[in-house]
Amino acid sequence: MKLWQKNTAVDPEVDRFTVGKDREMDLYLAKADILGSIAHATMLESIGLLTAEELRMIKAELCNIYRKVIGGEFIIEEQVEDVHSQVELLLTRRLGDTGKKIHSGRSRNDQVLLDLKIFTRGEIRSLVADVSALIDTLLVLSERYRSVLLPGYTHLQIAMPSSFGLWFGSYAESLVDDLYLMLAAYRVCNRNPLGSAAGYGSSFPVKRQMTTDLLGFDSMNYNVAYAQMGRGKMERTTGFALAGIAADLSKLAFDACLYSSGNFGFITLPAEFTTGSSIMPHKKNPDVFELTRAKCNLIQGLPQQITLITNNLPSGYFRDLQITKEIFLPAFGELGDCLRMTRLMLESVEVNRNILDDEKYSLMFSVEKVNALALSGVPFRDAYRQVGLEIEEGRFIAGKTVNHTHEGSIGNLCNDRIAELRDNILAEFKFEVVVQAEEKLICI
Repeated sequence: MKLWQKNTAVDPEVDRFTVGKDREMDLYLAKADILGSIAHATMLESIGLLTAEELRMIKAELCNIYRKVIGGEFIIEEQVEDVHSQVELLLTRRLGDTGKKIHSGRSRNDQVLLDLKIFTRGEIRSLVADVSALIDTLLVLSERYRSVLLPGYTHLQIAMPSSFGLWFGSYAESLVDDLYLMLAAYRVCNRNPLGSAAGYGSSFPVKRQMTTDLLGFDSMNYNVAYAQMGRGKMERTTGFALAGIAADLSKLAFDACLYSSGNFGFITLPAEFTTGSSIMPHKKNPDVFELTRAKCNLIQGLPQQITLITNNLPSGYFRDLQITKEIFLPAFGELGDCLRMTRLMLESVEVNRNILDDEKYSLMFSVEKVNALALSGVPFRDAYRQVGLEIEEGRFIAGKTVNHTHEGSIGNLCNDRIAELRDNILAEFKFEVVVQAEEKLICI
């Protein structure tokens, strides 16, 4: 069934090519489509396009379909083009002409825009929870190992003393910054496009503020032409936020692979968290971190892929936008899986507390000696030269202690302030507004 079809049947090859992966991709949007339809039907009743009884019947049936979705029983039938058509078909089968009224005052264009935004804001909520949980894990590990030193590197050369407290805490704060970007994406996403129809409004007296309130949006996309132009832009903006998180996970995964290698030995993964070789019986491979790195590197390309699809489109709707769903919708699940697996792996990491017993790391304490001389009154450049000569002549003796006390250093990690910063950002999302609105709509 096609909502637009009249008497002429579409060529089967054209149908196959144009439908593409929509039946598969639109399953991601089924819950969102039903939520939007309930809000739309409620609005239609308020302007006299549905009776109170018709609204009751439509809402009850939509709730039945919603139960099938969350129960894994909902499918998009082979002859049906997309999720919108499937939901309308099910309503019409059960309610006859009453079901046919549901599309009054909207287009598939604003319907899919709405579905994408409802889906995306829900997925952002899940990802933010996963990021926050990983931040908690990193901060716990940072505090647990705050006094355990490890080498810091520049240019992959041994540089200065670092610590596991710094290493774990640095990723926690980096993920907090990622939440800022995610908050911006959420605010772009959480605006209601419903009522913009095909991008030029409607002669029906639709109440756009009503559906905005019913669905818990912050506001609407006011200009109907912009609402349509926002498709692709919302996905690209959110893609940048996903890419920021993915970049941190990829870097952390690389660190973990490097640090667990035999040549470094800074951390150890339990045997049950590694995989083996078919011919080398000693191997314990960090495959989870390697796959995380690869998956997250792919996710970092998401905004560029969306840009390449949408970059040269003028205003208005074009079928090109359909392809964005294929790369955008699955990305949330992939990133969420990587976040959860990273947290699981880190919780099981064993830290080497005796790294600096190896004399090859002694020279990284040279800066500590330079600074100590400077604090005693020796001009810094003279202190630098003195220690440099000691190193060249083989007379340098390392004092393997550090006394870093300033904010954010080894001895003053500021983890409590990182956590506070995270909590302040989380409060700005106001997810509870959306959750309460959606729970009121659905009679589950």
